[in-house]
Amino acid sequence: MSAPRPNPAPPKRLHIRTYGCQMNAYDSERMAESLAPLGFVSVPRPEDADLVLVNTCHIREKATEKLYSELGRLRQIRAAKRQNGDGDMRIGVAGCVAQAEGEELLARTPGVDLLVGPQEYHRLPAMMRRLLQGETREPLTALNFPTQEKFRAWPPRPTRPQETRASAFLSIQEGCDKFCAFCVVPYTRGKEFSRPAAHIEAEARRLIASGVKDITLLGQNVNAWHGEGVDGKTWRLGRLLNHLAGLDGVERLRYATSHPRDMDAELMDAHRDNDKLMPYLHLPIQSGSDTILKAMNRGHTAADYLRLVERVRAVRPDIAMSSDFIVGFPGESETDFQATLDLIGAVGFARAYSFAYSPRPGTPAADAKSQVPEEEKRRRLARLQELLREQQLAFNHAQEGKRVQVLFERRGRFPGQLVGRSPWNQAVHADADDSWLGRAATVAVRKAHENSLEGVLDNPPSEARPT
Repeated sequence: MSAPRPNPAPPKRLHIRTYGCQMNAYDSERMAESLAPLGFVSVPRPEDADLVLVNTCHIREKATEKLYSELGRLRQIRAAKRQNGDGDMRIGVAGCVAQAEGEELLARTPGVDLLVGPQEYHRLPAMMRRLLQGETREPLTALNFPTQEKFRAWPPRPTRPQETRASAFLSIQEGCDKFCAFCVVPYTRGKEFSRPAAHIEAEARRLIASGVKDITLLGQNVNAWHGEGVDGKTWRLGRLLNHLAGLDGVERLRYATSHPRDMDAELMDAHRDNDKLMPYLHLPIQSGSDTILKAMNRGHTAADYLRLVERVRAVRPDIAMSSDFIVGFPGESETDFQATLDLIGAVGFARAYSFAYSPRPGTPAADAKSQVPEEEKRRRLARLQELLREQQLAFNHAQEGKRVQVLFERRGRFPGQLVGRSPWNQAVHADADDSWLGRAATVAVRKAHENSLEGVLDNPPSEARPT
């Protein structure tokens, strides 16, 4: 008679709280995948977790302060778990705040078990093994910049089909060499690094095998990507997009975030010729004033930007433009601010992200003497956001009465409702059963909202086709 098998160890529970950009969302997903071999499964609430990772953003001051508030709440949750005999909880901080403010963070917030910077996530499993085995009582830190090692060390993406997994991010470029005067990215993510095309293709194939049809290529300056092609030559982003479009199973391609200085002719041609490249371009300008653009060290003028918009719309007339704006940058006058409003009026954006300038320690603009008063920043931001809101709503209303192709990604808030994305990156709600998850269908748009569209499924199941 064989000996009874020991009961398997219960799974360890992981909760990741993600702040910031799409790059952080990608990194959080990859961290969860890297911890899965240690037995970690994701849970939706920190109260249920054995390990909580806070993946941080350092772009704005408010994001940093949110971290300290969140860490205080997590320490209270951990104390309650211990008091109630519900086990323990490890707390880790990942991302750009960990990289930029590691020592200060540990001094301000005792009880953090580990710090890991954006280029050291591949070390996370080994760090967790040490913590779980009780090898150390001191916080563990990994805060270096070995970008190439990070991408080589990531475990392969899982290829098992995942319910509602129709879209995914794929990081192809990291870091920045532009050194805009307001930005901490060069100091927290390091210099620009482009992954080889063969590595990107391999990850894309694994995503496709898991059910992904819509892939967004990511980078701090994604259109600065210039990696080794599968033929051994240096490729640019346009050629990479065309190569990935040839993979069986991929139906939609997108990329973010771009820099105006890196929009080359090959990428323009991809927007014209590549049917799988969606008609949506996020191209941040930050300001419409040449004086402020120069002070920001952006390396282009407002006229340069407007010419780029004109060129891309000439090759893809239905393209939706998106951008980022900073108001109240040091030295910004009312005339400078009006130039930004004028540029917005000239372009007409489908979506935009806007913020009041927030000084980040270590950046050149943080020490500028001509800081704009906070009250004036808030006033200008309100005016700018109202204009952008009007443009976004107008773009969405233009879809009413039209039929758009929607790739359904997840269930909606209400029973029998699914949510997907249009080619222009709009969220679209429609009544449909779960058989449509991960599939594209034609939706007749009945009503537009500021942040979404709603409609009805227009084609029967036999007519479903990918976009």
